[in-house]
Amino acid sequence: MPTPVTIVGAGLGGLTLARVLHLHGIPATVHEAEDSPTARAQGGLLDIHDYNGQLALAAAGLMDAFRGIVLEGRQAMRVLDPNGAVLHETADDGTGGRPEVQRGELRRILLDSLPPGTVRWGHKVSGARALGDGRHEVTFADGGTVVTGLLVGADGAWSRIRPLLSAAAPAYTGKSVVETYLFHADTRHPATAKAVGGGSVITLTPGREIFAHRETGDTLHAYVGLEEPQDWFDALDFADAAATTARIAREFAGWAPELTALITDTDTPPVLRALHALPAGHRWDRVPGVTLLGDAAHLAAPNGEGANLAMLDGAELGRAIAAHPDDIETALTAYERAMFPRGAEAATMLKTIIEQGQ
Repeated sequence: MPTPVTIVGAGLGGLTLARVLHLHGIPATVHEAEDSPTARAQGGLLDIHDYNGQLALAAAGLMDAFRGIVLEGRQAMRVLDPNGAVLHETADDGTGGRPEVQRGELRRILLDSLPPGTVRWGHKVSGARALGDGRHEVTFADGGTVVTGLLVGADGAWSRIRPLLSAAAPAYTGKSVVETYLFHADTRHPATAKAVGGGSVITLTPGREIFAHRETGDTLHAYVGLEEPQDWFDALDFADAAATTARIAREFAGWAPELTALITDTDTPPVLRALHALPAGHRWDRVPGVTLLGDAAHLAAPNGEGANLAMLDGAELGRAIAAHPDDIETALTAYERAMFPRGAEAATMLKTIIEQGQ
């Protein structure tokens, strides 16, 4: 490589890119705002699909490690009505193409696969600017800078690298979710544990939904979705957990108590996640020396594809660079030509699902 590869963001996509480059003998540096791998919880379960996420892990040479962290039985799915009656149920017989893993464990195997020092922790990016001839300068919050000949923004929804390529910004989708957890559910919340089953459960009505899954052991992780403007949520005092959960639970009045317990009996303070998305079909004209992957490139409302697409983006970008190590612009052109429709297809699929549900 005539120039170093600088990756901003140590999420699943950025780490997959670094790993694939490493397998091809191409060094890369990943700059991450968090202070360490354990600086914050890494979210819940991810279903890793055999048509994108698993292809990325295969390209990264990590399928054996991946199989070692799969949680058996978690592909089981139950669909309930608000009264708790089962509308549909699918068992996990081990043949499904979407095995579930803990996001933190998946990130760990990616981190463990990289040479020491690849990730520079505590490097929060404050901005970036073009220097000409495909070179860019990245500035960090502590005042430090780095100049690179190949810059990859893998830094998520609010990417600091995206403005180099596009003026697009994420917009609120009209829906937010509130996260809750129930610990030791089999003994402390048996009715709710039974409703969730061995994998996940979902209950949908217009503008309201509850989705929950069983994580490691008998921990239940729930996502309570409400279609409301942002000021509706701004009026809630999330510092007062009891008042907030009581207010949210009122929106589910009449639902089965084993479902609403996922709101009212939470063992952790409720956490608000406002959902944002980039314009459908978001793309940009080729800019020398810089590109994006994952949510930085094609942020969409949650549809089960985000992490999978980010990893596939990373793997495909890594392979494109390895195929054209002396012609980075050819590599980036090839990568973006495939990545743009891939992201647009996932967003279109979500729109179709929503319209059919309505």
